[in-house]
Amino acid sequence: MPSPRHNGDGLRRELIELTFTVQDIANTRFAISPLWEVVASVRVIKEPAGVNRPWAEQVRGRLEGVDWRLLSDLVPMPTISLVCFIAPPPTTSLPDLELELSGMLSRAADVRAELDAWGGARTPGLRALYDDPSAGLERLAAQIRAYWAVAIEPYWPRIRTLMEGDLLYRARMLAEGGVHRMLADLDANVSWQGERLRLAHRFCDGVRPLDGRGLLLVPSVFAWPRIFSITVPPFQPTLRYPPRGIATLWERERKDPPEALAAVLGATRARLLAELDQPASTKDLALRAGLSEPGANQHLTALRKAGLCSAHRTGRYVLYARTAIAESLLNPT
Repeated sequence: MPSPRHNGDGLRRELIELTFTVQDIANTRFAISPLWEVVASVRVIKEPAGVNRPWAEQVRGRLEGVDWRLLSDLVPMPTISLVCFIAPPPTTSLPDLELELSGMLSRAADVRAELDAWGGARTPGLRALYDDPSAGLERLAAQIRAYWAVAIEPYWPRIRTLMEGDLLYRARMLAEGGVHRMLADLDANVSWQGERLRLAHRFCDGVRPLDGRGLLLVPSVFAWPRIFSITVPPFQPTLRYPPRGIATLWERERKDPPEALAAVLGATRARLLAELDQPASTKDLALRAGLSEPGANQHLTALRKAGLCSAHRTGRYVLYARTAIAESLLNPT
């Protein structure tokens, strides 16, 4: 049996067909994976393109002081496949990064077999990981935490909001038309034929029975424009796909805050929250809002204490980002 891998599809050259039973339909579920977003985003940093280019252009310079060499070694370009231990499928629907890192650290026994099956040249970092998997995974976890703090965490409320919106849409489609309708417009590379879900794939083909384990569906901003799948035990079969609305994720649009929110927070603080559609420094926000830097800092400190924004140090300066609570206040449903 081959070592399990994350396999990415692309051009329509091959097809993987997943066969469903009644038990598989019952066990199909959704999850969001912060750790997978870290891994998938490395590809975007290495080759910025398409809808995620604005994000990459913002964070590449900030990563200059971060050691993420081992993480980079494990995400080669072109990305034909990825070892599974770097981002095992989440076991819960909404895990945080630390919970997923715990799962990664528990897979030290799999490292050598997966690296052997993966093949390719071994960098010094990969050789050290192979020689001492436990210590190597600890180094990898530390690099992922540092990368996350600079490249993903300031943007996470916005990313998570988009992915949760996709999950709500899928849940509605499931309620209205069952699994077939829920998956019908998942991605251009995914289609139904009879009782089989077909995944267009660049390198692999064949029929994969789900064997009662169901399908785990994970929306992924940084997977765009591809889908990634895991279809080999011991993991639950997993499909990672770009969520709906990703084309507008990084567009910056001036948006007036709700009048009710301005009445509670004050016009200035509500305006600052509205300007935080993307993480920004005190200086940037002061210029946008027509404030002095000390004045903007005073308002941002109050918003941070109220749990409406968070501060993330990136080298010489601090970036502010909206929290999930602030997102819901600015975008009430």
